[in-house]
Amino acid sequence: MRQALVTESPEVQSQPRHSHARRREKIRIIPLGGVGEVGMNMMVYEYGADIFAVDCGHMFPDEDLLGVDLVIPDTTYLEERRDRVRAVIVTHAHDDHMGALPYFLKKLPVPVIGPPLACEILRERLAEHGLDQTTQFIPVSPGETILLGDVEVEFLHVTHSVPQSLALAIHLPFGSIVHSSDYKIDTAPIYGPPFDFQGFARCGERGVVALLCDSTNVEREGRTPPERSLMEPLDRIFAMAPRSIIFSCFASALHRIQIVLDLALRHRKKVFVTGLNMARNIAIAERLGILSIPTDHLLDLSELRRVAPERRVILTTGSQGEPLSALSRMAIDEHKEIKIKPGDTVILSSRIIPGNERMIYAMINHLFRRGAEVFYEGVANVHVSGHAYREDMRTLIALCKPRYLIPIHGEFRHLVLHKHLAEEAGMDPDKIFLLQNGEVLEIDADGAARAEKLNVSRVLVDGDEVGSIDDIVLRDRRRLSEDGMVIAVLVVDRATGQLVAGPDIVSRGFLFMDENEPFFDQCKTVVKRAFDDCAQEGKQEWSVVKEAVRAKLKRYIKSETGRFPYILPVVLEI
Repeated sequence: MRQALVTESPEVQSQPRHSHARRREKIRIIPLGGVGEVGMNMMVYEYGADIFAVDCGHMFPDEDLLGVDLVIPDTTYLEERRDRVRAVIVTHAHDDHMGALPYFLKKLPVPVIGPPLACEILRERLAEHGLDQTTQFIPVSPGETILLGDVEVEFLHVTHSVPQSLALAIHLPFGSIVHSSDYKIDTAPIYGPPFDFQGFARCGERGVVALLCDSTNVEREGRTPPERSLMEPLDRIFAMAPRSIIFSCFASALHRIQIVLDLALRHRKKVFVTGLNMARNIAIAERLGILSIPTDHLLDLSELRRVAPERRVILTTGSQGEPLSALSRMAIDEHKEIKIKPGDTVILSSRIIPGNERMIYAMINHLFRRGAEVFYEGVANVHVSGHAYREDMRTLIALCKPRYLIPIHGEFRHLVLHKHLAEEAGMDPDKIFLLQNGEVLEIDADGAARAEKLNVSRVLVDGDEVGSIDDIVLRDRRRLSEDGMVIAVLVVDRATGQLVAGPDIVSRGFLFMDENEPFFDQCKTVVKRAFDDCAQEGKQEWSVVKEAVRAKLKRYIKSETGRFPYILPVVLEI
């Protein structure tokens, strides 16, 4: 067992571990993100004097959060108990599980425990925030057990779309809590050991009090296809491609990247990489021995022109149609080094994430216009999921034999369907808990029960601003996006309070001024009348003038158009 990370308190030391007294203690399970949604995963475990978090991920904003870059968990609960927080455990190297850590560690600099790949990728990310030298990383491997205060945490290997993914077994005096994180059951993965059936079965024999389990693919019957099932269909595409192959996947999909490297070698092609995250992850994975790259097989992009088009394979990011990604720039012919030509083959080897359809299909249309042949999910077998299908879920329940089930990692419909699946497998519906973010579940030797509900929210990241964007700002952004802006400009003599120029009207995103001159002339009249109606004393207070102009112009525009543009009065003094 790894040495304890924290010195135990006298109260903990005075009682033997797993004593009868400690069987009365409750473990508190608190989701701060990742239930009722896909992304922003963060689960808190609290036992006695010790607290630790599992994962700290971000999610991308929906269309209502205009201008917002990321959404991260509200960690106020942990910040208020900072002296008791022992560490944060990262289960695997995906941003929806570790992408919020740069923001969390600035406020709460605790040790980060995780597989080597996740630690190294995270170290690179933290360097951008100046946190790489001050953060303590503790790499762990499957089969290891680490002590956090009075809690033993064992790491179990699970197969997923990124190598070195871990589940947790939290061992307590009254049984174990198993936290699956993201998983699928793959018996012959591209890299690393297969899914750890024995480890989960061992936990089941020892006694699993609760299983917290991934729900993402509960709508899909059967077993999740293994990564190796892509070898044959991708091999056929490689064999028939007449010119360059552009292969796009997530930068963390290292199993998939190894398949591409192997197929390129088989078909005597050279591989080039574009995209910062892709290049960085490949370098880290090669250094850790996760990727096997033959000498002179992976070339720098500067050597692209000396390799014939029919011998090129280009690995790139951008499968979700992100506007500034390398693939999107290729699609509109704005990439400096890579130009799509007729006969090129483009493979989008990733799931089409709901919400991204418009951007993805727009990019695919551009690629077809450039003469490329495009293969993507729905028309070709070029992607397999990293999440468990229903039969895999049944298997995990059978291995662990949990007393309680807590579906996680999924929208609410996924959690409900996971509950139905467990009931079909024989579980008591009263022992399946559908939690909400902030809802506390307490478990001890006598059973499980809901406790208080914490007031947790989502924290919005907008550039360098974290958590400072309020509803008023978002409301104004929505109004600007929907109805545009009307600016009313008045030039006023400071000494006399008289209008000396204007008013002038500027419209942005509302109505085209050249085609609506009579309407905007009337707007000027309304603004001048509003100014003239102000008392002489009021004309010395520009806030009074602005509010009068805003109110009357808003009323006029609404009566004439039925729309509500953002109205900005501007008063200039001379």
